[in-house]
Amino acid sequence: MAAPSRTSVLALYKALLRESGRFTSYSYREYALRRVKDAFRENRALQEPEKVASLMARAQESLDVIRRQV
Repeated sequence: MAAPSRTSVLALYKALLRESGRFTSYSYREYALRRVKDAFRENRALQEPEKVASLMARAQESLDVIRRQV
């Protein structure tokens, strides 16, 4: 299984930041933004394709949840 490209990872990151910033509640918005930034920063150096693909799928699910909430 091939690892997701850098471009697709960055696109997902930007989409998560954009959607998280749309929360009207300050506390929800700041929490979501902080969690997104921390999660991506924590896994920045990850090289295992399977793990990266798994985290990308989880991030996509989170994006879908955020879009439903906003």
